[in-house]
Amino acid sequence: MVHPPKAKEIIKCLEYLADPVKAKLLQGYFKTGKGEYGEGDKFLGVKVPEQRKIAGQFWRDVTLDDLKEPIQNPYHEVRLTAVFILVQKFQKSKSEEEKQAIVDFYLANKKFLNNWDLVDSSAHKILGPWLYDKDRSLLYELAHSGQLWVQRIAVISTFYFIDHDDFSDSLKIAEILLPHPHDIIHKAVGWMIREIGNRDYHTALQFLRQHYKNMPRTMLRFAIEKFEPETKHVFLKGTI
Repeated sequence: MVHPPKAKEIIKCLEYLADPVKAKLLQGYFKTGKGEYGEGDKFLGVKVPEQRKIAGQFWRDVTLDDLKEPIQNPYHEVRLTAVFILVQKFQKSKSEEEKQAIVDFYLANKKFLNNWDLVDSSAHKILGPWLYDKDRSLLYELAHSGQLWVQRIAVISTFYFIDHDDFSDSLKIAEILLPHPHDIIHKAVGWMIREIGNRDYHTALQFLRQHYKNMPRTMLRFAIEKFEPETKHVFLKGTI
């Protein structure tokens, strides 16, 4: 493959900062072993602040074509740096056409957003704001996709709505994903319910009263983390 010049520059900057010792630690932290959620992922061992610095240097000059190789790169930090660049380009875009192109690119490459940090650094900063004043049926398609990281994109995208006191889609998607088997989704859903509770305690409480008995334990624990100890206790005991 012939890399666009800017893609080669981004990759070269990250390779220069590679740290094999840190890379090994990250492979454990991001669960890259056989049968784990990040199975087979590769790391260079570059710190996130260094990735953000590189993204800050490149985002103005790179095109979406330049980003195609980095966002599909086998090394995690290269993909994450591409995500950081994409977010900055979206946030600085002045036209709907530019934003639409970035969203289309994001969705076309969603299978490469295959760990929680890649999703959590982007979904509520690109897809959430894009869909805020539009038809949101796409999020339900993603939630029903059966693909772990795509489903997490659906959940985390709604964080943008929550931040604007708009909770309906977050709670509907939470209902869809209640029976999900993976704790990556349990944590994401519980986190969003907790964020709703931070803004509207009674809305979160009402939802939890209705659904907590069917919630995976991890989801419930994340959702009630900021509740008063007495309230947490009765939820966990199932006596509320």
